[in-house]
Amino acid sequence: MFRGYNRIMTQLASARDFIWSWMEKYQAAWTSNGPEDIRALFTPDALYETRPRDPEPWRGQDGIIQGWLAARDEPADWTFTWELLGCEGSTAFVQGVTTYSGGRPMYDNLWVVTFDGSGRASAFTEWFMARKPDN
Repeated sequence: MFRGYNRIMTQLASARDFIWSWMEKYQAAWTSNGPEDIRALFTPDALYETRPRDPEPWRGQDGIIQGWLAARDEPADWTFTWELLGCEGSTAFVQGVTTYSGGRPMYDNLWVVTFDGSGRASAFTEWFMARKPDN
């Protein structure tokens, strides 16, 4: 089912290179909010869950674009740092921190992203938790 990527994702150095490239594209789409940039990240039938077991996930590229743009961040409004925690088969586990400007909360993120053989995400689930402000 996952021909080439199953092999790649099990070799950590190759997986890091692959995920780094995909994450760069994700952050570019996050910055541009361009529908074609978003579309390029996901398979036509992808599922995007904004929380685990999301009762209303974004379905398909058009649904993901619609959900993304409805919840979009402005380009100069945030920074994002991340690290690859690991891979299992065609699934990557990414931990990140999103920092917003203007006194908005900082978020800890965990993403579980499953890829197909074309290098696009077929499933994306995110967890995000606001950090308490420092006193």
